[in-house]
Amino acid sequence: MFADFLKRLTAPEPQELDSTDARLALTALLVRVARSDNDYSADEVRKIEEIAASRYGLSQSDASDLRVQAEGLEAEAPDTVRFTRAIKDAVAYDERVAVIEALWKVVLSDGTRAAEEDALLRLVASLLGVSDPDSAMARQRVSGAD
Repeated sequence: MFADFLKRLTAPEPQELDSTDARLALTALLVRVARSDNDYSADEVRKIEEIAASRYGLSQSDASDLRVQAEGLEAEAPDTVRFTRAIKDAVAYDERVAVIEALWKVVLSDGTRAAEEDALLRLVASLLGVSDPDSAMARQRVSGAD
């Protein structure tokens, strides 16, 4: 179902994603991080939908539909390294920093900060080209830490 999209996303020189494709790719990344600890909780599902609704101005129903599509894309997407690097090449830096912030919201939504989620989020931030200080500030903004 997503073969053409993934082919375009992982092309040697990917084009900038249109807003619909960017939403789907970035939401799939939220799903990937949420699933990384093998405990894809209802809290994480709700947080992904809340983020999608807020970021993209979607109704609850449309946010739920986007999450379902993103789950399908995430399941078919290549390894995290290729998938994330492709997003890096197609999405502006400010948007990537905002994605790191959203990823932290998902990781922290179930009240448990699993080592698998932490490790994947560090990898994703690096692969997205988001600096360590920007990633740390994104986590602090979400967690309310100083």
